[in-house]
Amino acid sequence: MSHRLITLICSIFVLLVIGMFGFTYLKQAEAPVTAPTAEPTQVTDTYNVTRIEAKHFFRDGVHTIIGEISLPTPCDLLKTSARAAESMPEQVTFEFTVINNSESCIQTVTPARFKVAATASKAATLSATFMGKPVDLNLVEAEDGETPEDFELFIKG
Repeated sequence: MSHRLITLICSIFVLLVIGMFGFTYLKQAEAPVTAPTAEPTQVTDTYNVTRIEAKHFFRDGVHTIIGEISLPTPCDLLKTSARAAESMPEQVTFEFTVINNSESCIQTVTPARFKVAATASKAATLSATFMGKPVDLNLVEAEDGETPEDFELFIKG
């Protein structure tokens, strides 16, 4: 084979390879760029809360519970709310959820204190949910003379 023919074949091969890379690059540029969506993690498995223990106060038609829940990191924030169903006797559900906006946080078990109140009759049925799932609510009745204000909710450290 002549030197000219070998050079021509090699040039065609190099142009073909460059064309394939160029075609791939153009196809990637045409594809819509989608940002990966962060799917919510199953936090109920991480927290493993099946029972909430609290001190219960009933004063002037208001049920107040005070206690703490151990959370796996100090970045976890406990959010509480109470919902009373209109029935006789009322059914009060104390709802506990955890908010964590950090991407990484040291794994140190941290107690999160809570104080939640709901207006209902003395005969109301009390229950609790953690991250939307029912949990056992173990209530210790407050003794005479104790008030919810006696308990320090936030500890400065």
